[in-house]
Amino acid sequence: MIHFDNSKFYSKIGGYAMQSHLNFKRDQYEPTYGHPAKNYAALDLGTNNCRLLIARPTADGFRVVDAFSRIVRLGEGLALTNRLCKDAISRSIEALKICREKIEFRSVSRIRLIATEACRIAHNGSFFLERVSQEAGLDLEIVDRETEARLAAAGCAALADPEASSVVLFDIGGGSTEVVWLKQANAAAQNTNSRVKAWVSLPVGVVTLADRYGGVDVTLNCFENMVTEVSAHLSAFTKQAASSMECPNFHILGTSGTVTTIAGVYLKLKRYQRKEVDGIWMGNNDVEHVMQQLLAMSFAERAANPCIGLERADLVLAGCAIFEAIRRAFPSKRVRIADRGLREGILMEMMQADGVWRK
Repeated sequence: MIHFDNSKFYSKIGGYAMQSHLNFKRDQYEPTYGHPAKNYAALDLGTNNCRLLIARPTADGFRVVDAFSRIVRLGEGLALTNRLCKDAISRSIEALKICREKIEFRSVSRIRLIATEACRIAHNGSFFLERVSQEAGLDLEIVDRETEARLAAAGCAALADPEASSVVLFDIGGGSTEVVWLKQANAAAQNTNSRVKAWVSLPVGVVTLADRYGGVDVTLNCFENMVTEVSAHLSAFTKQAASSMECPNFHILGTSGTVTTIAGVYLKLKRYQRKEVDGIWMGNNDVEHVMQQLLAMSFAERAANPCIGLERADLVLAGCAIFEAIRRAFPSKRVRIADRGLREGILMEMMQADGVWRK
């Protein structure tokens, strides 16, 4: 069994200096042996994906030494049955076994492993966690919605325009969507938690929405019905955060497979490349054009697109519907795309708690 410290270092997640100058160097993996710095690992088991990031702190952030990502669809059918199905459990455990091997191989010193919406709401979630512990040798921590929202904010807040007085940040997941109103005043001098003005976790994600409405043949009417449902969940928060749009240089900031897919299609990438996507700006008309392009595609055409693929072809339009509802609630001339999020927030929390930059 791998043992790790899941203790809360602060009363609320995000109580660390997530400053805009911190760099995430993720594109050059390098061996860790013989280096005095600790290796840290963050794992996020979501409703759709299992993602692992192993990193070592540097002078101005951290450098990734290993990573793993696999679509496991843990929440497949969950919206209809309220249970994790047998096949989804098996897929997830197999992915988690690979994660354990990487954690051991990289001699990780500090780790945090989280599970989100699927495990929060499934009637057999505790049974699944017991199987993970027994078969994969990992103990997962189910985080609440507030923690998930604040970790997502911490992971990509550095991409917010420092000239913006406030931004609305969102993370479209498989089973839930987190939306955060983030203040930017004196951002470099404040931790992320102190900049969170308000947040909401919507009980809809790409997997749950696609399960209800279908994701293969999506008509314009079906798409609008999805947008309407998400907008209803978002309405109270929209009123609460309405003044955010009155601030100078307001913009929205998105992180998820949906927004990075849209960015990849916009850039016409022949294969998805994180370094081309993370941090780019897209205009409102650019986003609109790509969404219309995706809606016009058949399922086969979406599956053939190198930035979508077969595994996401039936989910991408559900994600677009969530994105569209957020765009309508918070009109902005521009959106910044983040290929970072929960795992980066977890890593920053652990490293800051250890005082690695103070040293």
